[in-house]
Amino acid sequence: IKKLKIKTLSGEEINYTPKELNKGTVIGGFIFGLGWAMTGACPGPLYALFGSGIFVFGLMILSALLGTFVYGFFQNKLPH
Repeated sequence: IKKLKIKTLSGEEINYTPKELNKGTVIGGFIFGLGWAMTGACPGPLYALFGSGIFVFGLMILSALLGTFVYGFFQNKLPH
């Protein structure tokens, strides 16, 4: 998008603001990657794998949902 200078449908320029890399991002990325490596599946296809009859992926789906709720609960207490 940057290289080709692509614009929105209304002709506006698309601007990006760089994100600051901090300790929380690194730790969160590590935990996410660890879970991904342990399940052997990208988070998106978990539902397809479960739907195709590999029911052990139901546990992974529940774990992902639990992780989301835990993050929501502790979000205000985490470093920015």
